[in-house]
Amino acid sequence: MQDQPRSLHEDYLRALLFGLQDGIVSTTGVVVGISTGVSDKAIIILAALVAVSVEASSMAAGQYTSEKAVHQMDRTGRHTDSLLLGSLIMFLAYLAGGSFSIVPTVLIDQPLARLVAVASSFVGLFAIGYLKGVLVEGKPLRSAIELFVIGGLATALGLVVGRVLKV
Repeated sequence: MQDQPRSLHEDYLRALLFGLQDGIVSTTGVVVGISTGVSDKAIIILAALVAVSVEASSMAAGQYTSEKAVHQMDRTGRHTDSLLLGSLIMFLAYLAGGSFSIVPTVLIDQPLARLVAVASSFVGLFAIGYLKGVLVEGKPLRSAIELFVIGGLATALGLVVGRVLKV
């Protein structure tokens, strides 16, 4: 049986979902951890912007090199995705994910900003998980809860480290 054509290339979908999820989780962990450990808003924003910029670039490079390896191993020619487009999707998705916690941190003073950043990130994780469940014809609610729990654990770790290492 022949595969049905898909409207969204699976490699691009993977880059999009992975970038969004990791951008939300990693950046929220940084924002929560730093904002728990220090009270200076400028330091919190600087740390968040440095982290999201470096991590988005790193994730895009990782997307490129890992997909290139897959392309090089594939002798069937099944992989028709653009390595550059996949990397760009990863980069932009990561930045977009990071904005869920950075925007409240810029706009609102602490400690309320930390709470809004976490709430915004959790809503984002839930929505992205639900969307993934719809797109892959799975169980959207289960997918949403799964992503919510994963993000919650990473955020809790950031909070604990921030509290323990508070300066």
